[in-house]
Amino acid sequence: MGRYIIILCGAPGSGKGTHAPKIVEQLRIPQLSTGDMLREAKAAGTEIGKLMASGGLVNDEIVVRMIRERIQAADCKEGFILDGFPRTMKQAEMLDEMLAETNDKVSGVIELNVPDAILTERIVGRWIHKASGRSYHARFANLKPKSLGDAEPTADSMRDDVTGEALEQRPDDTVEALPKRLKIYHDETEPILEHYKDISHRVNGNQEASAVWSDLEDALGLKVSRKKSASFYVRSAAAVLAAAVFLAVVVPISSSW
Repeated sequence: MGRYIIILCGAPGSGKGTHAPKIVEQLRIPQLSTGDMLREAKAAGTEIGKLMASGGLVNDEIVVRMIRERIQAADCKEGFILDGFPRTMKQAEMLDEMLAETNDKVSGVIELNVPDAILTERIVGRWIHKASGRSYHARFANLKPKSLGDAEPTADSMRDDVTGEALEQRPDDTVEALPKRLKIYHDETEPILEHYKDISHRVNGNQEASAVWSDLEDALGLKVSRKKSASFYVRSAAAVLAAAVFLAVVVPISSSW
């Protein structure tokens, strides 16, 4: 049996950052974010990192090479989750070819689907503490920073709860930039679901987090997990043994009455 390889996709603000760590925990395979990998390469001064630092183009071939090298690591022996790749049909085809080299293939594709209007509300109010990655929201009461109070969200009023440092908004987390990002996702990434139609699952991301996770468990087969715990097998063996004893002893006795 090959490795368990999942593609996790969704438009900006769909909730991948919320649910991906839970998937990692349950499946016990790493999440590979191409964005994180590229930033790490740049910080480490690798060949790809130097290319990025010089302003060179990181094309699809380079990204695939980076993934090929990464999935040879020991933590990817059982499988991995791809986050942020593939984004286009060309990349999906390149991924298939690369995986075929090791007799692997994509096991499943999960899309967190959220209406554009909801995505806009989520993203435009999003602020982050860059150093820690903590995320806040100017409109959602449970995510507002303590510093905001009833004030309007500004660089002065939006501060990290832990350090008190100023929060930031991504340059493309704006009403002006978001429509273009969503159009690119719909035009270039959504066709990947059709490419993998036999193993694709579209999960409703516009519901309570617990409900989203329940649907993700269904899509990933976690409710009837392929990675059962040792205690599960002990309980199962005990149940089978008890049934066997019942059939061997109780049933013959009852038949003699």
